[in-house]
Amino acid sequence: MISDGEAHADLTDFFGRKLNYVRISVTDRCNYRCRYCMPKDGVEWIPHDRIMTYEDIFFLIRVLRELGVEKARFTGGEPLVRRGMVSFLSDVRASFPGLRVALTTNGSTLSLHAPELVRMGLSSINVSLDTLDAEKFAFMTRGASLGTVLGGLEALLDAGALSAGTDVKMNAVLIRGFNDGEAGGLIDFARRLGIVLRFIEFMPLDRTLWSEESFIPFHEILTGLPDASEWRPEASGPVAPAGPARYYVNGVTGQRIGVIAAVSEHFCASCNRLRVTSTGELRACLFSNEQVSIFGPLRARDEAALRERLFEAAVLKPEAGMGLNRNEERRMSMIGG
Repeated sequence: MISDGEAHADLTDFFGRKLNYVRISVTDRCNYRCRYCMPKDGVEWIPHDRIMTYEDIFFLIRVLRELGVEKARFTGGEPLVRRGMVSFLSDVRASFPGLRVALTTNGSTLSLHAPELVRMGLSSINVSLDTLDAEKFAFMTRGASLGTVLGGLEALLDAGALSAGTDVKMNAVLIRGFNDGEAGGLIDFARRLGIVLRFIEFMPLDRTLWSEESFIPFHEILTGLPDASEWRPEASGPVAPAGPARYYVNGVTGQRIGVIAAVSEHFCASCNRLRVTSTGELRACLFSNEQVSIFGPLRARDEAALRERLFEAAVLKPEAGMGLNRNEERRMSMIGG
């Protein structure tokens, strides 16, 4: 078996982009019902026998690691609602020490798992938090408690996440008429906690949940920041693997924030990622409907077939995803956030 980090081939697309970052959804299930992610009545959960097992995912990571993948982010749904997820993350960290392992969560159970997550040494934990207003939060999530997420963030920081080297980020989707007036408060909150805030454009993955009127483009996000003139683009540096955010630094406070402009100022030219749904569908582009099933090779532990399909998906990766037909049927909870 090839050891961790000993890649014998690069997973490269048709345009020469090295695909060294994979986002893996471990479940379609979530304990929230956010309005821009799910319809009011929720969605029909996928049967367990159609979901990748932890053993499937572990096998996938081993093969991807051999193909040069340097970072794996685990998402959902909400990944921490899946039983055994924390233990699985710990096993991945121990087995692939050279792999950057990251987690995206809604923060609802962080207070239960914070010490373990910090001890295992994740490279980053992203917490989704769009508003600091308890009523707005309950409205957007259809009933969840803001205090639970704030308590989870506090537990993560109290457990020493930052001093342990875990990069804690807060992701906020800006939506006109909902939280567009909260940018200043979110910035102040992130500064007090010492974490990085990232504003994300509202993405039109599902036309039934998205409207043009709710969308705030990148340039408007920037010009609408408090003391907008004090924010300057961060000097580029060696960051690997590259991420989707553009970072800005405040010349007065030194605070750093990011903006992810996946719609109006897309980052296709530098996109280095693949997405794997919880059902083992490999998507090379979030905005493309094309996908390759790797579920069969995963279950069969057929490494040759898996490699073939990984390279097939890499070749399908378009030069630019914007302008393709946007998926009106699949929601982010199904694709993987």
